[in-house]
Amino acid sequence: MRVAALYDIHGNLPALEAVLLDVRRRGVDQVLVGGDVLPGPMPIETLQCLAGLDLPVRFVRGNGDRVVAAQYRGAEPLEIPLQYRSGITWNAGQLTPHDASTIESWPSTVTLTTALGDVLFCHATPGSDVEIFTRETPEDRIAPAFTGVAPATVVCGHTHMQFDRRIGRHRVVNAGSVGMPFGEPGAYWLLIDDECRLQRTMYDLADAARRIRGTQYPDAEQFARGNVLQPPAEAAMLAAFSR
Repeated sequence: MRVAALYDIHGNLPALEAVLLDVRRRGVDQVLVGGDVLPGPMPIETLQCLAGLDLPVRFVRGNGDRVVAAQYRGAEPLEIPLQYRSGITWNAGQLTPHDASTIESWPSTVTLTTALGDVLFCHATPGSDVEIFTRETPEDRIAPAFTGVAPATVVCGHTHMQFDRRIGRHRVVNAGSVGMPFGEPGAYWLLIDDECRLQRTMYDLADAARRIRGTQYPDAEQFARGNVLQPPAEAAMLAAFSR
């Protein structure tokens, strides 16, 4: 079974559309959406795109999805810094009751059987949707998060930077971010067949920025400029996360 793991889309519909073209060209059998479909500039369009796929799709709930759905129910997103809360509120305001219930039904982990054996998909770590680690995080610091995890391969996201590393007996692969990468522009994802293959799909960044700027998303300009056209440098984000 060929699996496409798509993480951290963040409502960037143009990036998702480009990746799905690649997914179909690769003859993928299963799509695994690894969390943080939201928040972002095109939340409903992105949810509808994924719901309408002509491929089997499984979802993992990310911290962004969880916070937006909770805001829809009236819970203040206190874990989110103040400067980002307007985007959370706006995304929550776009949801229907069905959207919120659907997001809340997504599990925190999914295990799929692949040519590599069982693979566990989570958003950040198997027990947390917010725990941060990168390719540079010392193994002894993050190893407890994988204690007791049966599958030898774990796929995660959350930090928007791809890596493929060992943590104890586990191979841990970060799929990167489709819609909000840290590093060179593009849409990052993971193909799993008889190997884990990190992917980067290029798309029309100028057109994507134009479409995003045309939304009512309160952070549309910042998203277009700072997450599509000129994303943060990976080195800067590695340093920030290390602190």
